[in-house]
Amino acid sequence: MLPSELLMLRYRGEELVPKRLELSERSRAMAREIIDLYAESVGRPKFEIEERLELLEGEDTDYRVKRGLAHLAETAFAQLEVRSPLEPQALRERVFSASAGRAGDPAARARALAAVAEDLAAEGLPSSGAALQEALYADLPENHILTAFEPPEPDALLHRYNLAQAQGVLYRAFELVITAHRNDPGEYKQLFRYVKLFGLMTTIEGDADHGFTLTLDGPTSLFRPSTRYGLSMAKLLPALLNVSRWSLTATLRPRRDDPNAPETARFTLDSDCGLVSHYRKDHKFDSILEEAFAARFEAARTEWQLEREVDLVPLPGSAMIPDFRLVHPDGRSYLLEIVGYWRPEYLRRKFAQVARSGRSDLILAVSERLNLEGAGVRVSELPPGVKLVWFKGKLDPKAVLAALEG
Repeated sequence: MLPSELLMLRYRGEELVPKRLELSERSRAMAREIIDLYAESVGRPKFEIEERLELLEGEDTDYRVKRGLAHLAETAFAQLEVRSPLEPQALRERVFSASAGRAGDPAARARALAAVAEDLAAEGLPSSGAALQEALYADLPENHILTAFEPPEPDALLHRYNLAQAQGVLYRAFELVITAHRNDPGEYKQLFRYVKLFGLMTTIEGDADHGFTLTLDGPTSLFRPSTRYGLSMAKLLPALLNVSRWSLTATLRPRRDDPNAPETARFTLDSDCGLVSHYRKDHKFDSILEEAFAARFEAARTEWQLEREVDLVPLPGSAMIPDFRLVHPDGRSYLLEIVGYWRPEYLRRKFAQVARSGRSDLILAVSERLNLEGAGVRVSELPPGVKLVWFKGKLDPKAVLAALEG
């Protein structure tokens, strides 16, 4: 994302509008200049790259745009490292110790560097006094070395810039309302994972047939001007872009030192915004266990049809997306959740979700290898009507079909 000083935002009444670059030849040329600069700077220290960037900016009125593109090129596509034969702080201690009592004497400093270089060579770390002089402060950010750069296409850098400007709007958000319209439930599942990953407090309402409304807020953000929670909301935006149909409304607390800002502001966005995510979409299956079961079920002789992640069960502050739905031509329908993961916290959370769901049309397939008792899980606390299927290495479709007909 971009630091606040590189955000370019304007107000239209109470609406906050971020800067957006068109995919024009002018913008592409600007992005290509930045990409070429970094591609030609591999092996150079950061301060030299910044000097070259200043020359590139010149008197151009778009200097902030170029700095933003450069920041994203560096943070998203480049790798900078500390180059030193020894951890710089330890190296400084050895050099200062060798030149103790002779501060300000260049000759004494040179002799100390040479002596430390000899010691390092004896330790199998060959170096010269000149190299050590450069390495003394190699840990300072301006002395980090650009060791690798994967040049993106100009359009990819421009897309990242436009997304980063939109993310920057959310730094000062204290409430975010997302309406995820009817979508592939697999998309919901990925979105909810990111909500949890970024520690966002969420209220979820709705159902899979009509869509879901997610209201995200944080108690600390309501009482003091902190952008920490807004940063987490900003990180969620690329995940939301991987959902097919959605809309977003954010309520913001603008900076107090901005004379043009209203007391509160609003930011809206939807799935037709044209922004492009750099987050990868999930694979079709969450595990080899699920994929193998689906393949075996396809070969089974049965009237039951297996559908992948087609129902989402809303829960207070969360949601459960069962792995499969089984549908019979006569109208019967069951949800199937496979529990094969062993971590205790996962088991407790999964069984708690099932218990809170209150669903009686659920089949729970549980691996016999799991230590449920050790995880504090009690099967007896599951809602009445939940069908249990136990399996060892593989989940047999025949056992699931037997539970359906039992």
